[in-house]
Amino acid sequence: MKSKGDFPSLNEKTPEGLKPDGTAYRVMIVDDSMFVAKQLGQILTSAGFQIVATATDGRNAVDKYKELHPNVDLVTMDITMPNMDGVSALEKIVEFDKNARVVMISALGKNDLVKKSLIIGAKNYIVKPLDRQKVLERVLHSLK
Repeated sequence: MKSKGDFPSLNEKTPEGLKPDGTAYRVMIVDDSMFVAKQLGQILTSAGFQIVATATDGRNAVDKYKELHPNVDLVTMDITMPNMDGVSALEKIVEFDKNARVVMISALGKNDLVKKSLIIGAKNYIVKPLDRQKVLERVLHSLK
């Protein structure tokens, strides 16, 4: 049987989720849909990102962000969630940390909420259904 050493050029590309120093970017995923959170987690970990936390509503997300700060490089934030929506959670996170990098996750037809989020301080947005390439593209752009 052939080993990895027999195919030196296989997967030689550096994972996109690594910082220039070689450590993984740390991401917190906030979504009330377990399916979407899992899908985002798989897309990001497959690219080398490290998922440091997940939250299912905005209130929980704000608490976890404050608890983990400054060890979160990026937050993916669903807009529509119970208890506290993503836009309100974004406001509280940006109030706490003006340099927070948050990418909003939106369903189609939520343009007004996406615009409001970008004005408040979101770095980018992703529209569901999730597309691997778009997720990575927008997340990486937000980390620059």
